[in-house]
Amino acid sequence: MGKIYESISAWLLQLGMSEGLTMILLRAGAVLAILAVAFIIDGICRKLIVPIVRKITLKTESKWDDYLLNDAMLNDICRLIVPVAAYALIPMLLPDPYLLDTLLKLCSIYIIIVFVKLICTFISSLYSLASEHEKMKDHSLKGFYQMLKLVVICFGSIIVISTIIGKNPLAILTGLGAGTAVLMLVFQDTIKGFVAGIQLIANDMLRPGDWITMPKYGADGDVIEVTLTTVKVQNWDKTIITVPPYALVNDSFQNWRGMFDFGGRRIKRSINIDMNTVRFCTAEELAGFRQQPWMEGFEETGKEEVNLYVFRHYVEYYLRHHPKVNADMIMTVRQLQPTAQGLPVELYFFSADTTWLKYERLQAEVFDHVLAMLNSFGLKVFQTPTGMDIQSARIS
Repeated sequence: MGKIYESISAWLLQLGMSEGLTMILLRAGAVLAILAVAFIIDGICRKLIVPIVRKITLKTESKWDDYLLNDAMLNDICRLIVPVAAYALIPMLLPDPYLLDTLLKLCSIYIIIVFVKLICTFISSLYSLASEHEKMKDHSLKGFYQMLKLVVICFGSIIVISTIIGKNPLAILTGLGAGTAVLMLVFQDTIKGFVAGIQLIANDMLRPGDWITMPKYGADGDVIEVTLTTVKVQNWDKTIITVPPYALVNDSFQNWRGMFDFGGRRIKRSINIDMNTVRFCTAEELAGFRQQPWMEGFEETGKEEVNLYVFRHYVEYYLRHHPKVNADMIMTVRQLQPTAQGLPVELYFFSADTTWLKYERLQAEVFDHVLAMLNSFGLKVFQTPTGMDIQSARIS
């Protein structure tokens, strides 16, 4: 190649060109030749090899190749072709030591930058692939992959700097040791977020899609994203709340995932009975009750039965046979401590559907029915007298 270079140089000199102009033309011609060859190789890869790879990945049944050899990955691989080809051709076409060293350094820097981008794209493809996997899609892996990208970018930056100044990357890393305290101060949220993210994943404390409640930060809704520095929660009013990941580890929060996995949502609510209406049932009332199907399994306490006891048995039967109530979970109708506002009778049961709207509808439906049935057992709800009640009492 040196002989060709000398022959062209001699030919240009014979044409009457000056030595300086000859050197400029030789260098420019060499650079153009290098770029031309590199772009021809790049065009062959983009127009011929890449379409073949895409067709192969589309025909295979496995999904991993669709993610790891996607368009972004193939484009980044093609971007490496031009600088790598140029790096290989420069020593052959440019014997000038000064220009050779400068161009090789520029090519090296460009190769490092493109290679770092390729690795980051590969990490993103791995994240997309893991997110689709049945065992991994429920885990918050985004923060972990973001940390990997950050590490790759940091190492790439160090190698670029070492290439520019012509020093060993290890020497730069050694020099950075003195500035570790400053770096930790600058990236403290990132470091704490990464550590917290590892704890959240390892202990399975949080997954995208979980309903969490954290009153301190005003969070009450579904987790939509977990990153290195933030956990995004979409509240029920569609507002977005961002919470630091380390706050979820250091502070207390409520995760409702267990309720959904368990298959039932608890309803624990009471009504206050006017204690003046609690009495023994008459013989006629008992005879009418015994003819009802809900008296099946009724345990009589003696000759006389209290209307509230019969009512509690009816409510238990009603809940046990309600299609929207989870009959496999604990269910009870109990009395609480009497108060000045009457005798609280608490209904404790679980809904079969955990969705919020159906849960609220069931709760309203049950208590609508219970309140309507009270009068059939001679019971009344206690409520504080209003002005209308006092006025009616005076009139009577």
